[in-house]
Amino acid sequence: MGEETRLRYRFLDLRRPEMAEKLRLRSRMTTSIRRFLDENGFLDVETPILTRATPEGARDYLVPSRTHAGSFFALPQSPQLFKQLLMVAGFDRYYQIAKCFRDEDLRADRQPEFTQIDIETSFLDEKEIMGLTEQMIRNLFKEVLDLEFGEFPHMTFEEAMRRYGSDKPDLRNPLELVDVADQLKDVDFKVFSGPANDPKCRIAALRVPGGASMPRKQIDDYTKFVGIYGAKGLAYIKVNERANGVDGLQSPIVKNIPEANLNTILDRVGAVDGDIVFFGADKAKIVSEALGALRIKLGHDLNLLTCEWAPMWVVDFPMFEENDDGSFSALHHPFTAPKCSPQELEANPAGALSRAYDMVLNGTELGGGSIRIHRKEMQQAVFRLLGINEAEQEEKFGFLLDALKYGAPPHGGLAFGLDRLVMLMTGAQSIREVIAFPKTQSAADVMTQAPGVVDAKALRELHIRLRETPKAE
Repeated sequence: MGEETRLRYRFLDLRRPEMAEKLRLRSRMTTSIRRFLDENGFLDVETPILTRATPEGARDYLVPSRTHAGSFFALPQSPQLFKQLLMVAGFDRYYQIAKCFRDEDLRADRQPEFTQIDIETSFLDEKEIMGLTEQMIRNLFKEVLDLEFGEFPHMTFEEAMRRYGSDKPDLRNPLELVDVADQLKDVDFKVFSGPANDPKCRIAALRVPGGASMPRKQIDDYTKFVGIYGAKGLAYIKVNERANGVDGLQSPIVKNIPEANLNTILDRVGAVDGDIVFFGADKAKIVSEALGALRIKLGHDLNLLTCEWAPMWVVDFPMFEENDDGSFSALHHPFTAPKCSPQELEANPAGALSRAYDMVLNGTELGGGSIRIHRKEMQQAVFRLLGINEAEQEEKFGFLLDALKYGAPPHGGLAFGLDRLVMLMTGAQSIREVIAFPKTQSAADVMTQAPGVVDAKALRELHIRLRETPKAE
């Protein structure tokens, strides 16, 4: 039966024991989380659903105001600013299982409304917040699935991107990316020598044990796959018999690389007879994304995963990412504190690290958080670097800057995606399987036929006039 039919008759679909069991497990999970946070002195506080638009990365869902003509509320993408204001108000341990809304472009496994386990606390540093929330997740897995995790390993953003091509690496997968640009700077092969001599580029190798038996069609399929991420091709070397030197290697590229450099590369990646080594050479972002995605695909296709669960923390994220036009965007959000002073931040924004941290499980980001900015001058410095001038700061964030002026305690927090967490813990293939009444991939509800048309009277009361669509000739 097709998913759309199941969603249209969801009230019948939920009668199936496997569907009912997922919702029961979801309920047990939220009960466990609430109990843990209550026992640790956290206060459950509800924050507004009708609020105002703030720049958090995605598009807001807008709600027209009948009583304020021409003005709109926004549905919250997260309770971010309200929970920070609760810290200013003196509630030093807050939590909420909150509904959040994002009007994102269509993606396979995103919902326009989703549920977040939202946590904020004052006077704790990164280490303490990570320790507390890790304890909560370990307690949850023990209570609900009877699984015991050890301490979660920590890895910097830089190391995660270098070794795994992702800021949410799946550590069940043993494959790693290895940088080899230093061996290809002087080769007579522009595909390699160009990126090898460009500081904004990267050349990485990915060794696949036993992959030399891979047929050409499979290699072609993987080449098409990395093309999705912007890669222009996928070079490879099949290692048939290393003892025979270049003659023991099978690849169209070996003739362009001196034998000494080839041997250094193969030694560095740990290649032995029967392996295949894939190469990516391009802008650093493209290589990391393409080979990082290929690593995940190979891990699943070739059954390389070494364990069932691999939780971890990723730390030391950059404060900003640079856009093509040289401007900056916040990597997390504009309220994340940097690891430096306002003066150092403005002197070198591209090199600044943030006090942010993400919890990752099996290659999925479970939750992300940070220590927040609690001083007005630092918040204004970040706004300036993001191109938000003083007038716009006052118009959009005057209430926050006022609150910081009156004295805010050092504070930080973290938010977990509940739907994704339930999906992982139930083994479901999609988050739609663990939400009672989800939307389709096109953000519609086929059961209630939402969104729907509104009559002219209701639109007039909201001071809205619809444009007429031109009639087809």
